[in-house]
Order: sequence, then structure tokens, then C-alpha cells
Amino acid sequence: MKLRILACTTALAASAATGAMAEWSLKEAAAPYAGTTVDVIFLTRPGYDAIKAMLPAFEEETGIKVNITDHPYENALGEQVRDFVAGGDLDIALIDLVWIGNFAENEWILPLEEVQAKFPDIVDPALDMDDFFPLVLNAFGGWNGKIYGLPFDNYSGLLFYNRCMLEEAGFDGPPETWQELKDVYGPALTKDGKYAFALQSKRNETQSADSFARMLWPFGGSFLDADFRSNLLSPESQAGLQFRQELMAYMPDGIVAWDHAETVNAFAQGDVAMITEWSSFYTTMVDPATSRVADCVGVAPEPAGPAGRKPALGGFSLAVASQADEAEQAAAYLFIQWATSAANAREYLERGGVPARQSAYADPALAERFRFIPALVESWQEGVPEFRPRFAEWPEITEIVQEFGTRMMMGEISIEDGAREIGTRMEAVLERAGYYSGDKPLAQ
Repeated sequence: MKLRILACTTALAASAATGAMAEWSLKEAAAPYAGTTVDVIFLTRPGYDAIKAMLPAFEEETGIKVNITDHPYENALGEQVRDFVAGGDLDIALIDLVWIGNFAENEWILPLEEVQAKFPDIVDPALDMDDFFPLVLNAFGGWNGKIYGLPFDNYSGLLFYNRCMLEEAGFDGPPETWQELKDVYGPALTKDGKYAFALQSKRNETQSADSFARMLWPFGGSFLDADFRSNLLSPESQAGLQFRQELMAYMPDGIVAWDHAETVNAFAQGDVAMITEWSSFYTTMVDPATSRVADCVGVAPEPAGPAGRKPALGGFSLAVASQADEAEQAAAYLFIQWATSAANAREYLERGGVPARQSAYADPALAERFRFIPALVESWQEGVPEFRPRFAEWPEITEIVQEFGTRMMMGEISIEDGAREIGTRMEAVLERAGYYSGDKPLAQ
């Protein structure tokens, strides 16, 4: 599957400059919508706590109330789908990288250009769409040549390592390749109740994205080939999945039940020497209140495989819900624009969020303070936009991956047979959706 490069960024940037000659202020732009309440679902993650801490300033300046309902990731999609199908109360959609097709094709969200055309007076001339990392903007907010959402709470997969544990074992830095991690670091660091590595693999989206997909790309594999047929039986995909199986020798028992919380906690307590995790968990690992290894945390890009360095990509965008009335839509866009603005990006970063603004990472002093920044910027410049297929049918397909990916790791089914089952069932979903009959394009 190949993503079409979106061509609308420049047009949106130009439209954002409409009215720039007149002095613009958030307070004046929001005045007609003061007293409006907008509803949105947030996740229980550090980036959301960061924006909530900043929220009083927005509400005081605009008179707009943002009503937030917190959910764990596993519930967020279902809660939003039920609300949109029923014509409910949500005014802002929180959209995962792999939900964008579902939301856009069901017309639950409005294209950004439509929102800006409807409410030109609230478009901040300083929006500067070109300041977003192009990969992040296109992957998280774009669908079929249009931008729907602005990037918010964005992630890259990074290698977090316990520098102290590695030095005690005789290493002067982290592994450069996955093979080195397994063959050299694995045996040296797995001893005395400690483990070299933990790969969060719980049977939910974590299994699909953080475990299964993470091992496909570096080895040259992928979910689908150019014809939208399963590529999971290719030698490259099989090599990646087999490698994951072998790497389990250096992971804690029961890793198939570990989600982000268990993985981050094991690292923070000094029980695991290395993890590949989202950039958003950095603050948890370096906070002395939550981490015993805060002074030993090192951050590097994910290891390279035979196909090169192919780090995980994840995150969200915020988009205006089509079901909201006009006042709510305008208020929603004002909040989205403010929350993702270049002006607020540094404070958001300092409070524990991960902005997608290139300008936020320009200060070298920040890279010394937030040690994940160099690896993050590198991965967003060279990442894999289609890390997971972004089409509307992914929510159905991920459940198939979760089931058989877990069974592979537990040894209940062979790597080859599991890949064949996933491929057969995945193609059946795509056939029902019309991809093979020509009813749907093969690239989004």
C-alpha cells in the first residue's frame, strides 16, 4: 500500500493567511462563540494531561468551554463511533492514524478547507501548515487528497535503553541493529531476573501496531503488496515474524499480556534494559517520582533491520465533527487550531506532550533537556507513513491480526500458518469492501 502525497498543504497554508493584513486575535475571533461548549474524547496519556493543564488559558481567552471525557485507548474508537452513528454530542473527533479512513468515508468529520471556507474570520494567519512535519500531517490528518485533522499527541517509536545496565554489561551504547540486539545484547543482559528487552504485545491494537507491525518493516515485509494482496507469506515478512519469535528468549515471561503500562513500568523499575516505545512516554521514564532509572535513561532511534531503519509511527489528529452545529464547529476549530499551534508547541512539549511542529524542535537547548528529540526528528524525517494500512477497514482487520499474532507468539500456531490465516481473512475483508472489484482505489 502506498500513500498518495497530499497536494493540499500549500493551498491550506495560503487560505490560512486570508485576512492576515488585518490584525487578528484569538479573543476577538472567538467572541461570537463565547459561551459555546464543545465535547471531545481524550486518552489517559501524558500528552492529554499536558493540554488539559494549558486549557484554562484558552477558556479564559475565548469564553469557550471544552468538555473532555477521558477514555483508555481501547475504548476511544468505539465510544466515538457510537456517538457519531447516533448523531450524539461530540464536536471534535480524536482520530488515530488508522481511523482516518473510517471517519472520513463515513463523513463524520469535515475537511479542513471546508471549515476554513465556512469560518474565514477564525482562521489564524499564523497557522502555518508548512511548519508541521509533512509525514505527520499527511499520515495523521490526510485522506484522499484532503486534510481533515491537525496533528495532536504524535508519536514515533524510539529505543529507550538503560545506559547504566548496558555499561555494566560492557556496552558503550545501544545496539544499531535488531540482529545485534538479539544476538549480542540479549544473552549479555538477560540474567539474574533481568531481561534485555520487552516488546509490548497485549492482544489489542498494541499487538497489531507495537509488536506485529514493528517487526515487518525493518525486515522488508509489509501487510500488503502493490495489488492489495497479503504480503505476510513473503520471505521478508516471514523473517521479521520469525525474528520476533526468537527475540522472546530475552523478554519477560507473559509478554503477550503486556501493554504500554507494564512495559514502561518494567523499564522504569530497572527490570528490563531496553524497550521500543512511543515518544510520549519519555516523561514517565525520566521522572524520578515514577522511575528508578531516571538518571540512566538513554534514547536512540529504533534499531535497523535488513531493510534499514523503519521506526514505528503512531499518533492522532483533531478534526471538526460534521454533526456539530455551526457555533460548535467554529468553537471546535478554534480549540484545535490553538492546541496544535506553533505558538503553544514549546509549552506543550515542556509539559509532556509531543508536538508535530518543526519549529518546536529548533532550539538546541531543548534537545539537551528532552533527550528523545534528535531520534524523534530523525524518525519523522525518514519514517514509514503506511506503518499500518490506513484504510477504513483497518478496525476489522486489526482484530484478525491481534488474534493470530498472539497465537503465534504463544506457540499455538506456526508463523507460516498464522500469517496464512491473517492473509486469507484480511483479503476476505478487502474483497467485501470492493477493493478487488474496482469499487475502491488501492491507494488512499
